Amino acid sequence: MPITKGFQALVDEAMEEVKSYSVESVRARLTDPGVQIVDIRDPRELEREGTVPGAFLAPRGMLEFWVDPASPYFKPVFGDAGKEFILFCGAGWRSALATKTLQDMGMTNVAHIDGGFAEWLKQGAPVETLEARRASKASKG
Repeated sequence: MPITKGFQALVDEAMEEVKSYSVESVRARLTDPGVQIVDIRDPRELEREGTVPGAFLAPRGMLEFWVDPASPYFKPVFGDAGKEFILFCGAGWRSALATKTLQDMGMTNVAHIDGGFAEWLKQGAPVETLEARRASKASKG
């Protein structure tokens, strides 16, 4: 069966419908309690590259289940309607599609980082290794 709409068309359509933030604007909001950064990359990417400090790790394959309160996999972090959830992936493609999906589910408080983690790194924004994150959690008890 031939593909009638490729990934690029899907990404382009999503980009027209979702809110995108620059790395600079997200970086300025890292300590804003009204913002939750969400890393939707694969666990192998996280291990290899680290993540944005304070990001909630939500693999793309579970995202819809984790945000839906009716799902047995619901994560309470997504129940805070007062927060803006800013998603990112490696290059901004998956996060654009994921943001569009969450909007389709009814979320209005969701956006993504233009250029993803690659752009984050390119601009020298802060990165936290998973090892450092685990050590920090262990020291907090």
